[in-house]
Amino acid sequence: MNLNDEAKAVYEAALSSVSPERLVGSNIRLDGDLLKVRNEQYDLAAYERIFLIAFGKAAPGMAGALGALLGDRLTRGLVIAPRGKSGEDTGGRFGNLEYLEGSHPLPDGRSVEAALRALALAEEAAEEDLVFVCISGGGSALLCLPAAGVMLDEKREVVRGLLRAGADIRELNAVRKHLSAVKGGRLARALFPAEVVNLVISDVIGDDMESIASGPTHWDSSTFGEARDILARRGVWDGAPAGVRERIERGIKGAAEETLKKGDPLFARVRDVILANNLTALRGARREAERRGYETFILSSSDEGEARKAARDHVAFLSTLACSMSAAPRPLCLLSGGELTVTVRGPGRGGRNTEYVLAALVEIRKSGVEEAFCGACHATGEAVGPAEEERAADWLILSLGTDGIDGPTEAAGAWADAATLERIHDLGLAADKALEANDSHTFFEKTGNLIVTGPTGTNVMDVRVTLVVPRRNKSA
Repeated sequence: MNLNDEAKAVYEAALSSVSPERLVGSNIRLDGDLLKVRNEQYDLAAYERIFLIAFGKAAPGMAGALGALLGDRLTRGLVIAPRGKSGEDTGGRFGNLEYLEGSHPLPDGRSVEAALRALALAEEAAEEDLVFVCISGGGSALLCLPAAGVMLDEKREVVRGLLRAGADIRELNAVRKHLSAVKGGRLARALFPAEVVNLVISDVIGDDMESIASGPTHWDSSTFGEARDILARRGVWDGAPAGVRERIERGIKGAAEETLKKGDPLFARVRDVILANNLTALRGARREAERRGYETFILSSSDEGEARKAARDHVAFLSTLACSMSAAPRPLCLLSGGELTVTVRGPGRGGRNTEYVLAALVEIRKSGVEEAFCGACHATGEAVGPAEEERAADWLILSLGTDGIDGPTEAAGAWADAATLERIHDLGLAADKALEANDSHTFFEKTGNLIVTGPTGTNVMDVRVTLVVPRRNKSA
């Protein structure tokens, strides 16, 4: 049994389950003029015009599938995608869809132009019209229009500072919304009074519509004061550009308009439909693992916090699990997901997924769990003998971003197994020093353990897979 091949099949099943085309096809049906979106129905003949605005990493796939379904009923649509993912390589272009490119993870001038075009299309929509808004991860950077008085470079600098400080997605987006002319419900205001259906692939824990793509079509509960507190807590406020500080201070004083809040009448015309989330991907992975004979458990779809701490906790769990593997009737697959963070302190290169796997390796060496997997369990203090050999197990740990991108690198993540520890020794590498330097990508590049998928055209945060196979089941 090649665990690397097994793990690859499991994570590929996770990615397949959140394919935008698959999600649109399984959640939306057209029967004559009646469009069925989950439990809601829309009589398309009752609308004067039908528009589509799609932005995010999954925008081309979502828009292409929905455009093909609607056909000539679709009046016009705008698709905003990352550079190099504007349509031809993600299902093709449609005559009534216009494709634009933006920049990710930091916005650029194209992101601003895309936001202006989206607002223009939104303002064209009238009360008798229906607008589908396809939202997916990455939308915050791809759809970017700084508020009056804030320069694009200033906003980029603040976002970059928050990323390096380990800010989570809710903190990032609370700040973004208060520096934006399109986020925090402002796109919904431009669409009013048209009827709006948000079709969402969630890249946020808890499917928080306020945070997904910074909530351009959803009300926002955060405030200017909270944005300032986040910047201060993350050590970014004192060095923030003048335009950012002035905008937030004016907002705190009531001199700048707040984001749109819950209860605003315009949101009565907006419906939210979550097509998929991290749990969707984990369930897809579970089906494949079970098909391959693994006893499979989904531990969590809401992991958050520092990647290093999450790795320590996971290895501590494995340390207790390893000593009882002799009683396991089948190989074991543990699945988890969510979105971890990394506080960058070193000069190295990497992302949250490679850092997680590297931290796990460091903990494995430190805790002795590798000895437990190899049959040298010391839990009882007894010497290792033939009976202990029955506890021996092979193992593999991996973590990858479902969008195919892990930080500022070309990798999606990394994997490691017992043989990786041997390669580390043979290559003379120091895992702990690489971790301290935040140099996980370089480390796994040397060991040959990077996972490179390329951009996947979707995004539901991260997926982690741990396989444990008792040696007696190894050939099963």
